[in-house]
Amino acid sequence: MAKPQKNFLPNAYPDPAHLRLEGLACSRGARQLFEGISQTLAPGEALALYGANGSGKTSLLRQIAGFLPVEVGTISFGDTRPPRVHFIGHADGLKNPLRVGETLAFDAALWGAPKNAIDLLPLLGLDNRGWQTVGDLSAGQRRRLALAKLCLAPRPVWLLDEPMTALDAAGQHLIDTLAGAHLAAGGILVASSHVPLGFATQTLTLGAAS
Repeated sequence: MAKPQKNFLPNAYPDPAHLRLEGLACSRGARQLFEGISQTLAPGEALALYGANGSGKTSLLRQIAGFLPVEVGTISFGDTRPPRVHFIGHADGLKNPLRVGETLAFDAALWGAPKNAIDLLPLLGLDNRGWQTVGDLSAGQRRRLALAKLCLAPRPVWLLDEPMTALDAAGQHLIDTLAGAHLAAGGILVASSHVPLGFATQTLTLGAAS
């Protein structure tokens, strides 16, 4: 498998981020999902979020991304302004009528990627799929295609919601490879999961009724 850090991800992020969570809490309706969450991540560190369905893993990721308001506590990214982040959730945002190659070309143009996007196909395990329409891809293939934006528009903070879902062993290895390259470049990663994440340097387990 190609090494993404040499081809698409930077050798080092020019403005490494720090991530500090202090006393975070979150409620949905009348139910308290979690409270008192405090965690600090330095460049090159990854936090794995574990817990049962409904324990608040996705909500915590969305708070960090800025999609959900912070009710209690604070989120900071060091001394610099909040960096641009990548959030990959369950919805992949792909357009079914487009072909895989068209999708990559559109995203490359949208994000100003300097590389030839079609070169990502072998790395993503989608060799010879450039002609195929997105709507005909399997769930795992769609997941692989959604990962392309991590390489096309490098950003120092990745937030991944259950990244191993629908992926076979090779796809899970792809996640490990991308995560390893991102962390080696000084990136920060927070990911929720129901399976162990080998790239994690820290773990946090949320209770179903914390």
